[in-house]
Amino acid sequence: MYDIIIIGAGPAGLTAAIYGRRANKSVLVLEAKSYGGQIINTLDIENYPANNHISGFDFATNLYNQAKELGAEIVFDKVIEITNNKEVITANNKYNAKAIIIATGSDNRKLGLPNEDELIGKGVSYCATCDGAFFKGKDVAVVGGGNTALEDALYLSNLANKVYIIHRRDEFRGEEKSVNLLKEKDNVEFVFNSNVTKLISDDKLNGIEVTNKDGSSKTIDVNGLFIAIGRIPENQNFAKLINLNEAGYIIAGEDCTTNIPGIFVAGDNRTKEVRQLVTATSDGAIAATNAIKYIDNGE
Repeated sequence: MYDIIIIGAGPAGLTAAIYGRRANKSVLVLEAKSYGGQIINTLDIENYPANNHISGFDFATNLYNQAKELGAEIVFDKVIEITNNKEVITANNKYNAKAIIIATGSDNRKLGLPNEDELIGKGVSYCATCDGAFFKGKDVAVVGGGNTALEDALYLSNLANKVYIIHRRDEFRGEEKSVNLLKEKDNVEFVFNSNVTKLISDDKLNGIEVTNKDGSSKTIDVNGLFIAIGRIPENQNFAKLINLNEAGYIIAGEDCTTNIPGIFVAGDNRTKEVRQLVTATSDGAIAATNAIKYIDNGE
């Protein structure tokens, strides 16, 4: 029996582990893949307080080592299911806890193109606010038609020399207000009825092939491609027990509580407006603090 079991060893989960151990609770962190989550793909973090520049790998490693040094037990095993009596079933074992924190994060929905993964951090990005500053004065493209894509394009239009917005349909799904603001921008160009079909690169991205629905193709020279076609929250294994919204995110407020007492959520897999490194670590602290209160109150 552990005091707290944390599912996921990304920034949210590891921060929760640090807070749990500092409160002298026994903590088990279960991670299906490798520690660090999505942040390990970021070559340079420059928007986290007190860290002007640090690689995602180094940031995650520092968190991992801090949690381990404080006494958190970290096991690499995939969680299959959580039961309503707080039993956590993994591919290889079963564990029990007084409180559980789900911090499985979410994965970027990808275009599925050859060398897409290899170009992450080398021109391909899934977060304009994370990486936009690296493309000041350069030409970039945004793929997508929802609010996130439009907001990314607006943000980038204040940094980049040129912003192309590529959407597979003939009109955007996002808010009309954002569309109108983009229309007023001299450095923004809409590319409708089109898909990105090829990434052109040597060591870094230097262009994209765009194919129209009529079959014609053209090359656009860009240094950056921001993919905003949605995210996939890693909550499928908890759907029988935890309330999810239509997009698959765990429904939770800023207190990180779920519909099940004693089960909390932290990070990008919960309903929230801003999904950034700093909000993930914030969630980890909040979820752990509330889990500690839940245990101490004997609920």
